[in-house]
Amino acid sequence: MNNSEYKQKALDKSSSGRTIEMVNKSLSRRYKAERRFRRYGQVAIIISLGFLCLLFISIISKGYPAFYQTFIQIDVFLDPDVLPKDKLSTANYPGLIKKSLSSEFPEVELRREKKQLYGMVSIGAYYQIRKMVMKNRDMIGTTQTVWVPVDDDIDMLAKGHIDRNTPELERRVKDIQLAWFDRWDKAGKIKKRFNTTFFTSGDSREPEMSGIWGAMAGSLYVLVVTLLLSFPIGVAAAVYLEEFASKSRWVDLIEVNINNLAAVPSIVFGLLGLAIFINFFGLPRSAPLVGGLVLTLMTLPIIIIASRAALQSVPPSIRQAALGVGASKMQTVFHHVFPLALPGILTGTIIGISRALGETAPLLMIGMVAFIVDVPGSFTDPSTVLPVQIYLWADSPERAFVERTSAAILVLLALLIATNFLAVLLRNRFERRW
Repeated sequence: MNNSEYKQKALDKSSSGRTIEMVNKSLSRRYKAERRFRRYGQVAIIISLGFLCLLFISIISKGYPAFYQTFIQIDVFLDPDVLPKDKLSTANYPGLIKKSLSSEFPEVELRREKKQLYGMVSIGAYYQIRKMVMKNRDMIGTTQTVWVPVDDDIDMLAKGHIDRNTPELERRVKDIQLAWFDRWDKAGKIKKRFNTTFFTSGDSREPEMSGIWGAMAGSLYVLVVTLLLSFPIGVAAAVYLEEFASKSRWVDLIEVNINNLAAVPSIVFGLLGLAIFINFFGLPRSAPLVGGLVLTLMTLPIIIIASRAALQSVPPSIRQAALGVGASKMQTVFHHVFPLALPGILTGTIIGISRALGETAPLLMIGMVAFIVDVPGSFTDPSTVLPVQIYLWADSPERAFVERTSAAILVLLALLIATNFLAVLLRNRFERRW
C-alpha cells in the first residue's frame, strides 16, 4: 500500500468516525426530545383527568343531596265534616294539616306566625293526604300519623345549607321557625328519606315537588321518533352511496353536502324545524314528534358518515369472493358486506342518538322550553326533555333547584354512559374478524 492510499484510508476512517459521532449525538437529542414529548403528553393527560375529576366532584357534591328529602311526622285527624265522601277529591285537605299543626303548637296565635308555621310543610303534603284518603276511605274519622315533606327552605336547613349564625334578615328561615324545627328534631319527628318524588314526578314551581320523570318521558318519546326515522333512512342512504351509486357530479355534490351538514350548528336545525314542521305543516309546538323530526335531521349526517365508514372497512375480497361464486350485487351487499359492517353502523347510530339525547338548542327553537307539569302520554302531548329541564332549573333562584340541577346532570351523564356502553357491547357482539 503506497502512502497516498494509506492517507485516503485514514481520511475515510476519520470521516466515518465523525459521521458516527454526529449520528450518535443526533440520536441522543432525538431520544431526549421524544422523552420530553412523552412527558408533555403524560402531564397533559394528568391535567385533563384532574379537571375532569374536579368537574365530577363538583357535580356530585352538589347533586347527591337531591336524592333524599326531609320529612316531618304529624298527626292528622281526618275529620268527617271536612271530608264528605261524595266530595273527597275537592275536600279541604290543607285545612286538615293546618289544624294538625295548630294543635301541636297552640301557643302560635298571631296570623304572621301561623303563616310561617304552615309554610314549613310542603304543599305536597296536601296531595299525599288526599291520595291516602282516596285509596282507603275507611280512614275517615280516625287520626293518622304520617310523614309529610317539608318546604324547600326547611329541607335546605336540615341539609346544612342555611347558616344559623347569619342574621335573621339575611336568611329565608326565621328564628321562630328554627325553634319549631329544633323542637321537632328533638322529638324525633325529623327524618330524611330517599326522594322518590324526584324520579316519579314532573316539573313544579316548588323545588321539593319537582321531578325529572316528565322530562325523561319526553326524552324517550323524542329518541324513539329520532331512532325510527334516522336509522333506516341513514343506513339506506349510506348503502346506496357506497355500494350502488355511480360516480358523478351529483353524487359528489350530495357527499359534500352530507359532510357539511354534519358540521352545521345544531340551532340551525331548530330554525329549520320551526319554519317547516311548525309554521308550514302546522304541527304542535313542544311535541316530542316535532322534536324527534328536528333531531332526525341533525342525526342523519352522522349516521350516514359512520355507516359509510363501516362499509368501507369491509375488505374488497369479501365482495369479490361473493361475486365470484355467482351472487348478485344485492346479495353481495346484504348477505356479506352489510353483516360485517353492522357493528360499526350500530356504533355510529348510538353515538348519533347520544348526541341527540344531550341537545338543547334545536329544541328551544320549537318551544320545548315551556313549563310543562304533566307527564306526556303520547308523541303529540306538550313535553320537555332532560337537557332543557336542566336549563330551566339552572335559571331558578332557589337553592334547592341547584341540587336538582346537578342531580339531573348526573342522571343525564348516566344515560349517556349507558348508551355508549351499549354501543361497545353491540360492537363486540356483532364484530367479526377476518
